[in-house]
Amino acid sequence: MLKNILHPNRYHGFHATAPYFEGWYYKLVSADHSIKFAVIPGVYIAPQHEKSHCFVQIFDSQAKQVRYFRYPFEHFLASQDSFEIKVGPNSFYADKIHLNIKEEGGELNGSLMFEGLNPWPVKFFSPGAMGWFAWVPFMQTYHGVVSFDHAIDGHITIDGKDHDFSGGRGYIEKDWGKMFPSAYIWGQSNHFEQQGISIMLSVAVVPYFGYSFGGFVIGLLHAGRLHIFATHNRSKIDEITIVDEMVNIFVHNPSHRLRIRAIRKKGGLLQAPTSVEMDRRIIETLNARIEIQLEDKLGQVIYKGIGSLAGLETVGDLQELLNLIK
Repeated sequence: MLKNILHPNRYHGFHATAPYFEGWYYKLVSADHSIKFAVIPGVYIAPQHEKSHCFVQIFDSQAKQVRYFRYPFEHFLASQDSFEIKVGPNSFYADKIHLNIKEEGGELNGSLMFEGLNPWPVKFFSPGAMGWFAWVPFMQTYHGVVSFDHAIDGHITIDGKDHDFSGGRGYIEKDWGKMFPSAYIWGQSNHFEQQGISIMLSVAVVPYFGYSFGGFVIGLLHAGRLHIFATHNRSKIDEITIVDEMVNIFVHNPSHRLRIRAIRKKGGLLQAPTSVEMDRRIIETLNARIEIQLEDKLGQVIYKGIGSLAGLETVGDLQELLNLIK
């Protein structure tokens, strides 16, 4: 549905053909930072109909445990006019989630409310994080940021133990398309020394009709302003290196420069889509660190800080990715 291009948070797959996936990523961190969860609802349309299904994936970063709750495809419902989806007995919105999971893999129930959402701005010629690429058909993957940073209120009970997220901070994004990129770097943190600062970064191999290029999108929310460094807005990556557990990126747009250093940590194995099934395994952590330095075009430092409790993924043939970026 073309109108949903201007609403990247909504479900886009009403007329999709296999293979197709769509998933929303809720990052949840308690006020004392002791509880770090990712809740990922989604749907997968497979070439073989019996493999089509919807799911809720839960990543407990502290325990490095991933649970994948699978429901029949018919148990997925989505509104055509708003961001409202249901996966079995669970409901998800931009400003709240309701969990009611009672399966062999565990029991999770409760509700969380989100206040003070900070979505990626949507304009007609630049609808969200994808920029003008959002209007380009047949891309392998599309990406959206529902909220860079917001407050959480509520509790979730997991296997009989209550977890209080009140006073915590959250982040929401989503992906949809045919499958994940063959190689990519993804990172996110909204836990800096000052509240309200948030960064997300994605650098990926982007295939399009037999040709591949290195695409990237980086959004830094600072002092109420979103600084965008992306393929779609004439930004350029000047340097990118991956050494052991460290990722370094130096990027500039016409008005600013940004230096990023991300430190990887051990994580858990999430399930991700391929062309035939949700059977790709991706290592993710919520314990990484992202150091940033924002400068003006003359090199004067505007902000320097460290984002903790960061999500980070480095996936696939990273040398191929580096070759395409250079």
